[in-house]
Amino acid sequence: MTTAAWDIGSYGLHSTAEDPYVAAVVGAASGIGREAAALLARLGCAVPCLDRDEAGNAAAAAAIRKAGGAADAFAADVTRPETVHAAVAAALDRYGRIDALVNCAGVTGKTAIVSHEVDLEDFDRVYAINLRGALVVSQAVLPAMLERGYGRLLHVASVAGKDGNAGMAAYSATKAGLIGLVKVMGKDYAQTGVTVNGLAPAVVQTPMVEALPRETVDYMTAKIPMARLGRLDEVAHMIAWILSPACSFTTGFTFDMTGGRATY
Repeated sequence: MTTAAWDIGSYGLHSTAEDPYVAAVVGAASGIGREAAALLARLGCAVPCLDRDEAGNAAAAAAIRKAGGAADAFAADVTRPETVHAAVAAALDRYGRIDALVNCAGVTGKTAIVSHEVDLEDFDRVYAINLRGALVVSQAVLPAMLERGYGRLLHVASVAGKDGNAGMAAYSATKAGLIGLVKVMGKDYAQTGVTVNGLAPAVVQTPMVEALPRETVDYMTAKIPMARLGRLDEVAHMIAWILSPACSFTTGFTFDMTGGRATY
């Protein structure tokens, strides 16, 4: 089924230009984040784009506007909390609210390294983005959502956080921690109108994956029963649904997108 064949209205994201559903994307400059931002805009959302790659982020927002959508770029580095809080505050000032936010910021770090040889500096860098950064993003956006009594917060984790990928200690451990954080926050805010969920893709065709060693990609792909990588548009559609009003009775859960790899 092609993207055009989807009933995009089914997500409940239709809105007017005067009063759009505001869905922010952290990590909008490339990969999953850029694809999600573009789809959310096509669905009628206003899309604040947040990323530390200011040029890539500006280009993503400009592409959305060129296609007739609504988007603005805000510089934010999840390892620097003050920049994230400032970006969220600017987005709130621009749009009046943030209905939903997906956090796609993440790095793999060094791979194909057994655990006792892991570089601690690299581990700390991956932790600062993948796990600590997720908490920073959450703390920036949750107060405004809680004040309104509505919100959708989604963190992109990985099936590596459930299974553990050999040679990827930093990535797997921080994504496992992110899944645990989602469980906690889902319970913390379960009665507030704000849902907090995660998404655990298997290997997806992104620039981050293309930069990995071929043997690492082959190792991960071999675990997928569908025998292929996930596509960006597939992940973006799942993100759109989780961020939508339609996803109203699920919180603290990490959805799988694994081509059959996750059977639990």
